[in-house]
Amino acid sequence: MICAAAAGASTGGTPVPKNTILVVGATGTLGRQVVRKALDEGYEVRCTVRPRQNPADFLRDWGATTVQMDLTDPTSIPAALVGIHTVIDCSTARPEESTTVVDWEGKVALIQSAQAMGIQRYIFFSIMHCDKHPEVPLMNIKKCTEEFLEQSGMDYTVFRLAGFMQAIIGNYAVPILEEKPVWGTSDSTKTAYLDTMDAAKMTMASLRAPEAIGKTLPMAGPRGYTTEQVVRLCETLADCDAEVRDVPVWVLKATRGVLRSFQWARDAADRLAFADLLSSGEDFTADMTETYRVLGMEEGSVSSLEDYLQEYFTRILKKLKEVGASSKQTNFYV
Repeated sequence: MICAAAAGASTGGTPVPKNTILVVGATGTLGRQVVRKALDEGYEVRCTVRPRQNPADFLRDWGATTVQMDLTDPTSIPAALVGIHTVIDCSTARPEESTTVVDWEGKVALIQSAQAMGIQRYIFFSIMHCDKHPEVPLMNIKKCTEEFLEQSGMDYTVFRLAGFMQAIIGNYAVPILEEKPVWGTSDSTKTAYLDTMDAAKMTMASLRAPEAIGKTLPMAGPRGYTTEQVVRLCETLADCDAEVRDVPVWVLKATRGVLRSFQWARDAADRLAFADLLSSGEDFTADMTETYRVLGMEEGSVSSLEDYLQEYFTRILKKLKEVGASSKQTNFYV
């Protein structure tokens, strides 16, 4: 990918209230928590949504307004930015979508539109260590977007994410409770998972922190965990053993090689590029001292993975007991 797409000079714009926020990707795992936190803090929140079978009614129920916008259609972007002071960009391509079209071409169009319309602040979520792995397409795209945003002249803050605790529920906790196989790898890579509620809290803190402007900051949980450690923790809290099926890293790499030979499957192949990282034993962890200092937060103000999973399993097992369900019943998850 060529990162040299030029961002022109800002043209300025009509002053708008500082409490007007546009959340892009508002229905996602992180986006919905940012919306809730912003509304709780008194911001006027507008959310971008795409026409779909299941409308985002819950956003309006919370008190946000919605506007249709699609990053694959640049003509839909400017109208969504009218009257907005700050853009919080939580969006990324869905599994069935092209990361090049959404995460690069769409983000370039969004940043250019924000710049032209005088947006005063832009928050962007990237990936930890994206600058170290240009061979991984999505990480290269994130790094290029960081550079493009820096060239835009807007006041920005970039957060480099490690991973979210919410992903552990679907990948590990639910299958273990349902006595289904858990798929993973036997690598030593560690990830410092963060609760999205804490990520939203940090995001809103950055809007009150002038020192965060122009900074690229890590956003991660207190400590890192391997896949094996996560599974063992879930087993302990669920009081049952998991059937773990390891996927050798070489299988993922071979699958990616096969998919790359087909034009229609290249987006899927690009997503498997993370297999190269799984064999490296690299840690997706970070020293968060500077992030907490800049945001004016205490290090102990975020949840640990143990506390997060303890609360989840306590709630679910209590519900199981109340309804007299067996662990194989699946209609009680919320």
